[in-house]
Amino acid sequence: MKLLLVLNRSPSDGTDVTWNALRLLAKAQEAGMAVRVFLMNEAVDLAREGLERGDEYDLQGMLLEVLAKGAEAKLCKTCLTRCGIGDGKPRPEVAEATMPELVEWIADSDRVLTF
Repeated sequence: MKLLLVLNRSPSDGTDVTWNALRLLAKAQEAGMAVRVFLMNEAVDLAREGLERGDEYDLQGMLLEVLAKGAEAKLCKTCLTRCGIGDGKPRPEVAEATMPELVEWIADSDRVLTF
């Protein structure tokens, strides 16, 4: 099964939304699913080089761990300009992408979840 998570929230918004999404991503991967994550809006900040670890959780570390195990991640190129990463560049593990590429991932996925 192919699972696509679309993340929209800032990793530092004071909620557990991103943390829970990344936990789900890791568990789906452990269960044998092919997992992908697309970062949009303020979630593009999750891929910023130099993102500081939060007080409780290393959200970027969680993302990099699933990527090291074969997950794929892309971030919205337009959102990169509009919403985030103005103070840094994206990590090389996360490719810049466009809406047509997100549409391709949606069409190729068995399940799509948004956070």
